[in-house]
Amino acid sequence: MTKTHFSTLCISLIISLICATSIQAQTLKLNPKTFSMTISGTTNVHNFDSKVTQASGELVISDKKAQSLVIEIPVKGIKSNEGLMDKKTYEAFSADKNPTITFHSTEINNLTVTDNDIAVTVTGNMTIAGVSRKVTLTATGKIIKPGVYEFKGTIPVKMTDYKMKPPTAMLGLMKVGDDVKLKYTVTFEGSAVN
Repeated sequence: MTKTHFSTLCISLIISLICATSIQAQTLKLNPKTFSMTISGTTNVHNFDSKVTQASGELVISDKKAQSLVIEIPVKGIKSNEGLMDKKTYEAFSADKNPTITFHSTEINNLTVTDNDIAVTVTGNMTIAGVSRKVTLTATGKIIKPGVYEFKGTIPVKMTDYKMKPPTAMLGLMKVGDDVKLKYTVTFEGSAVN
């Protein structure tokens, strides 16, 4: 093997290693044990809070940058302390026909990391009751340790934007307001990012 061929082979190997390292993606999974989401709203009688008890999701990181985010929430995982409220919630979401609320990112608009603190703005499609809308989410977060990221934020939702009819009860005497807020804390975990 000539010196030129050997040099070409070495350069090719180095380029291959660099490309493989930067292309390799890491998938972080949502930790359901540390997940927390509360849906808060109003009625003409009293305010209400329902808890989201189940969720799954993935955050894909490639070349140390967030590439995609997916969150899925089973509608029947939304629970309040009142059976009638839960029934009305599932009816409003058309849970039998549309059992899952989803968010799929389409663009990471902004990601700022300062020491262990993170600020992120993500645009994506949120699907509720079978209707998808483009939304922008803003969250703050922190790096708990390498490969473990926690995010917190609040998402305002107008039910009629998703063609949902705000629930009523007591023969229409109690009416739920159109606007609700989803307040969340979510942790994604995986191995340390290289």
